Amino acid sequence: MSEYNSYEELFKPSNSALIVWDVQNMLVQGIFNKEQFMNSLNNLINSARSLNIPIFYTKITPLPERFESPVRKFLLSRWGRKASWGNDPNLYELAIKPEKNEIVINKNTASIFVGTNFELMIRNAGITTLVFTGIATEIGVESSARDAFNLGFLPVIAEDAVSSSDKESHERSLANMKKMLIVMKSEEIISYWEKTKGL
Repeated sequence: MSEYNSYEELFKPSNSALIVWDVQNMLVQGIFNKEQFMNSLNNLINSARSLNIPIFYTKITPLPERFESPVRKFLLSRWGRKASWGNDPNLYELAIKPEKNEIVINKNTASIFVGTNFELMIRNAGITTLVFTGIATEIGVESSARDAFNLGFLPVIAEDAVSSSDKESHERSLANMKKMLIVMKSEEIISYWEKTKGL
């Protein structure tokens, strides 16, 4: 892995990937800042596409009932939540349509690294910087970003392109992540990508 001395080295498009975490119709409908979130997210996606930065979309994909975690089902029931959104397939669909060269990762946990081939793919491609966007900030985004850091990657949180149905939890999560990870606005990330393209 490369040594980094500046943000310019950190944000080279050739080293970067964009993660769009669980931007599915059901979750988008419930966030507190939908218009601003979708605008910032689309700006990042358009920039990544123009610079040939890989984009990975994650998608909550429930396991068959028999093979679902009993512990997860128990805890969700204690919290008054269901393990799935029911039988309407549209609720699970992504609110942004991936292009054909973009990757959709079907996953069953709150970390992009657990139960998927994501780590293998990005290591094979020499990707070291992961820009995180999506829903929910305090659950899958933070879990994945912390796992990325612990595995030796460089996580960056797009502050205005992450969200939650719970504004207070979202803000508390961002405050926690700012203590050890890079958290910045989407326009700053795009600016660094543009400055370092071709490097």
